[in-house]
Order: sequence, then structure tokens, then C-alpha cells
Amino acid sequence: MDISEAKKIVVEAGKQLVATGLIARTWGNVSCRISDTQFVITPSGRDYISLTPDDIVTVNMADLSYEGDIKPSSEKGIHAQCYLLRPETNFVIHTHQANASIVSAMGCDINNIEGESREIVGDNIPVSSYGLPGTGKLREGVVGALKRSDSKAVIMKSHGAVCLGTDYEDAFRVANEVEKICANYIYDKYSTFTAKTAESFSEVYDYIVSVKKRADAPAAKLTAYDSVRIDDAVILSDKEGNIVSTVGLCAKCDELITGDKYLSEADMHKAIYNSREDIGAIIHSQEDAIVAASKIGRNLKPLLDDFAQIVGVTVRCTEFDPNDTLKSSKKVAKKLGGKCRNAVLLKDNGAVCCGPNKDEAQATEMVMNKNCKAIIAGELFGGSKPIGKIDSLLMNVVYRLKYSKQK
Repeated sequence: MDISEAKKIVVEAGKQLVATGLIARTWGNVSCRISDTQFVITPSGRDYISLTPDDIVTVNMADLSYEGDIKPSSEKGIHAQCYLLRPETNFVIHTHQANASIVSAMGCDINNIEGESREIVGDNIPVSSYGLPGTGKLREGVVGALKRSDSKAVIMKSHGAVCLGTDYEDAFRVANEVEKICANYIYDKYSTFTAKTAESFSEVYDYIVSVKKRADAPAAKLTAYDSVRIDDAVILSDKEGNIVSTVGLCAKCDELITGDKYLSEADMHKAIYNSREDIGAIIHSQEDAIVAASKIGRNLKPLLDDFAQIVGVTVRCTEFDPNDTLKSSKKVAKKLGGKCRNAVLLKDNGAVCCGPNKDEAQATEMVMNKNCKAIIAGELFGGSKPIGKIDSLLMNVVYRLKYSKQK
């Protein structure tokens, strides 16, 4: 393929992947073969929406050398091996798509795929052995999976998926079909436990909560507000984005700047901002999977790489009591801790997801939700083993010091 045309297609693919939710922000990567020896690929740590053809990097398959000053994706070696091992492959997408990520935490191959899914992807999807992002170990795991299967997709343990296509359209068909296959894989397991047919993940969450929920008294129901820090004030909004209150940031004051009344939840937001200068926005998430995890009430560990990177090495659970807001707020801030954590589970009430700005807080929520889905679905399979503490801490530090500054 002509190199300029290939670069345009890769840019278009990146934007389509974001639009369809198969990747977000700088996660994942896209490449296109241009010859038997070269391919073009997205750059490292760059937002897909802002990419232009000039940002796309040409890489040599044999030694992974590249042209120009822009650094290619750290997973370029995986793409190179896909092209070398599968001569019929001309387009590769590495995604962090939700359902494939959930299954990746379980570490089980999906076998006996049937019907149209089999025609699109193959009769199985292998799961590769684990390796840290950007490492030779990760690449070797994918190579091993490719060699033991003729599938057009590989699920990367605790990470995401690699989807191969004869062209751009074919790679997208594979990626979309993988999501359907992974969802059905979880639904089938649910059916073996309950003898019921699930039509949504909410039914899976409800079942696991009924089995695993703590026996103590439920926490008081909270109203979920989001907020941003502006100078010495906290602006709270409802879930429709309407500003409901503005309060002073002073930890010991209850100054109401705008709004009908001082909201008890404001104390929790203020405590978080006062404990962490790096936090500029908070989302109180009540996504179904996050609420389910908060009802189970356990501390969370990373099942997925992007959770370790963005959300933290652990997420702790605590209860917020609206009748004792100052004490409860201090507990929430303490559970959040230092910069290696960006979320806290609130017993029976979802989680507060934090970031330096609203976009980063949304990223925390997105990855938190995916990890909670993996934890809950994993209970159907006897539980999932978390990523090791040292690996989690290493990824978190590298992300904070390097990749978060490249976006």
C-alpha cells in the first residue's frame, strides 16, 4: 500500500476506535502494512483525535528501527510479529476494549466458537501469557499465542486484545466480534450457575452481589455529585452537569458561596482536595459495576494494567456517614492516600474517582468501571488473580512520570 494512504487510514482508524469505545485516550495502537518489510503505526502516548498523517511512524519489521523523530508505539514489536507470522494480515489493532479486557483478567482461552463469530475470528481466541506493557515478555506471550492458534485475535493477559485483519474493515469486524464473543462467554458461565439467561451485565452483578455482599447494615444512600476545584472554591454539579452549589475550600468552614443549602457531600469533596493538591476534579461514580463492587465492600487490586497505571495499586473501601460528615470525610481522604491512588470505594454508594482535571477523572472512572467488571465477572470463574504489587507499582510510577505527560 502507498505509504501516504496507509498513514491516512491509520489516522481514520484511531478516530473510529475512540468513537466506538474500543480504545480511549492514548490507550492501544493501530498499524497498517505497507510492504513485506515495513508498516506504519501510531506514535507513543498521543491522543488519537489530534493525530495527523505526519504523526504516523514508519517502522521496519526486521529490527524495529523507524524513520523520523516521532517515537512509535512501545508495542511496535507485537505489530511486527503479527505481520511476520501472518502474511495475510495487513492491518492490526491493539485495543483495551471492555469485554476482552474483562476476559483477559481470567486468563482462559475461549474455545469452541461457533456460527458467524467463527467465520470472522476463528474457532478459538487464545489468551497470551502476562508481560508488562512495552516489554519483550509481553511480545513473546503474544507470539506464543499466535503460534498455537490460527485465530485473528489474541487476548493479552490483564491487558486487552490484538485484532488482525486483511484490511482496515476486516480488523474492525474482528474487534467488534471479539466483544460479542467475550460477552457471551461470561453470560454462558452465568447460566451454568443460575440456569437463567442473562441479557445484560447488570444481571451478573446482581447475582454476584447477592452471593458476596457483606452481612452488616447497609450504608446511608448518598446523592452523587461531581466537582471541580477552582482557586479556593469547590463547584459541585449534579449528574446532568447543572451546578448545584459552590462552597469555600477551607477544611474547617461551611461557607456556602452559591446554592440553596450547604450539602453534606461537599465536606467529602473538600477533604479530598485539601489532602491532595494534585487533584482538580472528582467524579462520584455510580456505574453499575462500581456500585456492585461497593456493595461487596472489599478493597480492590488491579486485575488490569491500565487500572494499576491510572487508578492505583489498590483502591480502598470506606463508609461515608452523612450524619458525621467531618469524620467520614477525613476517612475518605485517608483511604485515598498519596499519589499512587486516584479512587476510593464508598460502601454501597459507588466510588469517588479523581484526577488533576475532569478528563483525567473520567479516565479514572472508565478504568475503575472496567476493573470492577473484571472482578465481578471473575467470581463466576472462581476469582481472578491480581497483578503483582511490584509490577503494579512500577506501572503506576512510569505512567505518572512519563505517559500521563505525553497526552
